[in-house]
Amino acid sequence: MGCLFLAWLALCLALAQAVDRSNFKTCDQSAFCKRQRAVQPGQSPYRALLDTLQLTDSRLSLQLINDINKVHLLLELYGLQGNMTRIKINELKPLKPRYEVPDVLISDPPTRPSVHTPTTTCPPALESPGSRVIVSARPFRLDVMEGPQLLLSVNSRGLLVFEHLRERKDTKCVFLPPPQDGEQEKDKDDEQPGMWEETFKTHTDSKPNGPTSISLDFSFPGVENVYGIPEHADNLKLKTTDGGDPYRLYNLDVFQYELYNPMALYGAVPVMLAHSPQRTMGIFWLNAAETWVDISSNTAGKGASETPQTDVRWISESGIIDVFLLLGPRPADVFTQYASLTGTQALPPLFSLAYHQCRWNYNDQDDVRAVDAGFDEHDIPYDVIWLDIEHADGKRYFTWDPNKFPTPRDMLQGLEDKRRKMVAIVDPHIKVDTNYKIHNEIRSKNFYVKTKDGNDYEGWCWPGSAGYPDFTKPEMRAWWASMFSYDQYEGSMANLYTWNDMNEPSVFNGPEVTMHKDALHGPWEHRDLHNLYGLYVQMATTEGLVQRSGGVERPFVLTRAFFAGSQRFGAVWTGDNAAEWDHLKISLPMCLSLGLVGISFCGADVGGFFKSPSTELLVRWYQAGAYQPFIRAHAHLDTPRREPWLFGSENTALIREALRQRYALLPYWYTLFYSTHLSGHPVMRPLWVEYPDDATTFSMDDQYLLGRDMLVHPVTEEGSRSVTAYLPGKGEVWYDVHTFQKHKGAQNLYIPVTMSSIPVFQRGGSIIPRKDRVRRSSSCMTNDPYTLYVALSPQNTAEGELFVDDGHTFKYQTDSQYIHRKFIFANQSLTSQ
Repeated sequence: MGCLFLAWLALCLALAQAVDRSNFKTCDQSAFCKRQRAVQPGQSPYRALLDTLQLTDSRLSLQLINDINKVHLLLELYGLQGNMTRIKINELKPLKPRYEVPDVLISDPPTRPSVHTPTTTCPPALESPGSRVIVSARPFRLDVMEGPQLLLSVNSRGLLVFEHLRERKDTKCVFLPPPQDGEQEKDKDDEQPGMWEETFKTHTDSKPNGPTSISLDFSFPGVENVYGIPEHADNLKLKTTDGGDPYRLYNLDVFQYELYNPMALYGAVPVMLAHSPQRTMGIFWLNAAETWVDISSNTAGKGASETPQTDVRWISESGIIDVFLLLGPRPADVFTQYASLTGTQALPPLFSLAYHQCRWNYNDQDDVRAVDAGFDEHDIPYDVIWLDIEHADGKRYFTWDPNKFPTPRDMLQGLEDKRRKMVAIVDPHIKVDTNYKIHNEIRSKNFYVKTKDGNDYEGWCWPGSAGYPDFTKPEMRAWWASMFSYDQYEGSMANLYTWNDMNEPSVFNGPEVTMHKDALHGPWEHRDLHNLYGLYVQMATTEGLVQRSGGVERPFVLTRAFFAGSQRFGAVWTGDNAAEWDHLKISLPMCLSLGLVGISFCGADVGGFFKSPSTELLVRWYQAGAYQPFIRAHAHLDTPRREPWLFGSENTALIREALRQRYALLPYWYTLFYSTHLSGHPVMRPLWVEYPDDATTFSMDDQYLLGRDMLVHPVTEEGSRSVTAYLPGKGEVWYDVHTFQKHKGAQNLYIPVTMSSIPVFQRGGSIIPRKDRVRRSSSCMTNDPYTLYVALSPQNTAEGELFVDDGHTFKYQTDSQYIHRKFIFANQSLTSQ
């Protein structure tokens, strides 16, 4: 055991230095990606069989045939309410069912009546108010039109590939029916490397189902700007991938990730937005398997003489093609469309929008008490203190170390007396220990993920040997939720909330530091649903926090891994960043990208998780974090302590001021989150969202808007003496929130900065609510007065909103217990309605 522990420790220390890219695949090392990418644009082998056309009020279906291997596919087109189209392609007669993603859509998307063009006079089409989808038969292609304008094309480059299920030629698969005549590819196609087995480093992936990957291309004429598909540590505007790797979507535990490359990180949201001055559209690729996204442009690196076009190709390892076309036309429409499919950001409890203090790890109850007192001593507001993995008894989650945290209720009550909270980590890897109740119950209920041979899957993680609960099972999620009840989670109280880390899932001794793809979740391989695992963990944890209060209290759960729909369950953060200036800079586009795909509750570890920040970097990070949706300071076990008062009185004052600005603006933050909870519009948003025809903003990711009324340009360069902020909007005005100086819109504004500077502007024509009486925690400010900051437009008018409820329950929904006021200033008078 000692040797194992030393090996584990050496692994962790090695990983903590920097990411080892050799641990993670490139496209060339991923057999299906390499195979699909070898298919070049050209004439598609697929054609539509028009004599199989079937029509209903809202659905068009017909068969496709691959003229090379004669395999038949089923195409289904649906016109959806809200100006969306759904495309599904599956095998007509698969040897066994192919995986279709459950639990992500909030309901079966409502369809809209459609008119279908007669096939005797012209190509079949699915026509809906405002758009129509034209089906070309040979080669198969879809064109989405609005009047005479082509919005986008599908398979126009001929890159549809659908690898059908088949029997292995050298193996008798007695559990599968024999293939139909003509439904096998040529012998040479079955002999390509990696189709039936694949090895990466020391790990071999058995593939009993053989090759099952899918691919489809989309072309956007007139578009040069695409965004989304987080999570990547890269610029907001996505780059072309010609000559390099595609963007990868595969949830992975990547220590101290590199910047400005398309490597996969902790979460995956397969949503892309395409934007031009004329229109905004989106693609939602509903597939939870490993996915790669290629982007090419006919104008990349060229002059402007050619009409721009962006081509996007999606490649996934398994499942079916299930894609939603979000046709806009405005950015706000795309956000609403996507929210109608996967839901909106959960309305967080008010305290969670305040400041969080964390490190790996606060040592014991005395340490927690001392840190808590330190904030009061230095007059710095904070709401939540966090405990990492060392708080548990031998990293057995749902427990407390009996020596370091012998009386957790007393500790929690001490925080409650000051109206503060605690968050404790609960990871989804469960220590294999017969003296551990959680492990014994999961094993007895047969709730663990299985190996390909049917045994409980075990891997190496923080506790040592660990099992991985199968959160895809509803009964497992229900049991997990029940473990958060106060009688099960000993020592817990109502002011204890939860943090799900390592839920990609992280497996230290697994391929690419994650679970083997041939592990089993009931009838499905892990490869089919890998990117869903983290969502399910957060889903079950969130439900547990709701249930423990009898459905009254709103939960707070932070997750590292996520997927489409994770916004319904809480917050995310950008993972294991480093105390470097570039990591501060990258936090802006990373959170902006998440907001574009529905996940507004995002932040980065203030100060950087790895390494030790300079004092200047730490102060600048607090100033930037104070204007990001989720603000939590966090640090690695091996870094020096960095509570805000440890860097001299001047820097303590600067950090205090940044956090006081955060607390004063909590009414605005809370109102913004209520708005996104209703609409799906991002809280932290790129400028182009509000100024969609201003090309100056399309590549901008060093500044952003909070809602539509506040513009933030944090200082992210070492030694900065000035920044240049772009104030958008011709004919508009912006006010410096600190000096109230007025500036015209549509200009680059040179701003001298000192260490106390946080360049923030309020849009003329807006009203922003604040609470200027800052106290030690947000709960202590509940009954304090609001102050309305009215910034007049050139027409001497302004308007704004305020949402108020109790800040922590669901009563705003269940009992309509809330106030939502709209303020209007006009004719020298302020009114509310």
